[in-house]
Amino acid sequence: MRNSNVLISGAGIAGPALAYWLVRHGCTVTVVEKAPALRPGGQAVDFKGETHQTVLRRMGLMDEVRRLQTGGTDQEIVDADGRRLAVVPGEFTGGDVEITRGDLARLLYEHTAPHSEYVFGDSITSLTETAGGVHVTFERSAPRTFDLVVGADGIHSNVRRLTFGPESAFVRHLGHHYALVEVEGDFGTVPSMYNEPGRMVAVGGPKAPAFFVFASGQLDYDRYDMGQQKDILARAYAGMGWQTPAVMRAVARSGDVYLDSISQVRIDRYSQGRVVLLGDSAYGNTLGGFGTGLAVVGAYVLAGELAAAGGDHRTAFAEYERQIRPYAKVAKNGNAGPFLAPGTPARLRMRNWMFKYRFLLDLMMKMGDKFATDITLKQY
Repeated sequence: MRNSNVLISGAGIAGPALAYWLVRHGCTVTVVEKAPALRPGGQAVDFKGETHQTVLRRMGLMDEVRRLQTGGTDQEIVDADGRRLAVVPGEFTGGDVEITRGDLARLLYEHTAPHSEYVFGDSITSLTETAGGVHVTFERSAPRTFDLVVGADGIHSNVRRLTFGPESAFVRHLGHHYALVEVEGDFGTVPSMYNEPGRMVAVGGPKAPAFFVFASGQLDYDRYDMGQQKDILARAYAGMGWQTPAVMRAVARSGDVYLDSISQVRIDRYSQGRVVLLGDSAYGNTLGGFGTGLAVVGAYVLAGELAAAGGDHRTAFAEYERQIRPYAKVAKNGNAGPFLAPGTPARLRMRNWMFKYRFLLDLMMKMGDKFATDITLKQY
């Protein structure tokens, strides 16, 4: 196959999933990741419907994912005194199979590391396309030339910035931020969510970090500075009731904080020359529960189309986009912020009311399954 020497930026979910398939199709793969190591823990991610599960089965990972699944535990919505207002069923948030992001990332890494080169603690600084490849410079490593470069480096994609232009041209803030924080403390064994208008905090349950969603304009902060992120959360949750003061004290002690905006990527094309985008770098991060499935299915299609085209990247990238762009419309149109952190008492009551009527939940889950299966997978 032509163009078989591939550089992937990003060792989260999309990048290693693509590495898995590219190696299967005979490629030489290098994965570069800015972080010094895989990020453990993190929120639960889920797979919905037959399409997602088909890709996992074709990867030979279905049994291992099920072994590591978190179980989709029910979550209580409570008032300031801890009284239950409604119950969010586990199948609503957990899809058909739920697993922590850290466990899934580790699983993908273990299956690809023996056959791929992983470079942690480094980042791409320039991409220059030549007649026969892409000349790449790095922050730490020596320059190298690859046949193709894939940006699987998230909504703040470095590859997208270097290839297409500044983030501000493609990423639209949707009015909310979210945070995941590994906290220590006794916050109960039952996962619980508490809301006040425009902000939500959720804690409890096995292996689950504290989860925050709050309404906010665009924030200017260093995404690698935990101190700044803790300060933002402290201001956002000042004066909030329920167990929030104790949770925020645990946040102050935490060594693992992740804060980001709920945002949407709008880009006219997923590729330019020998560079292509995959996952959140192309489809956005609206926190609607579809990002992981989109990443895994997108990786399957991208690698498969490269193999089907014999490495002809122009043909493969065009066909990849033709299949994935309609499938990714759920991310384009979604925004979980107003659902998780409704802005008024009336909207909070309406959100909670929805969970009291099973037919409404069933309708929403059927819609989710429809989006998750809205693609016909080829057998590559």
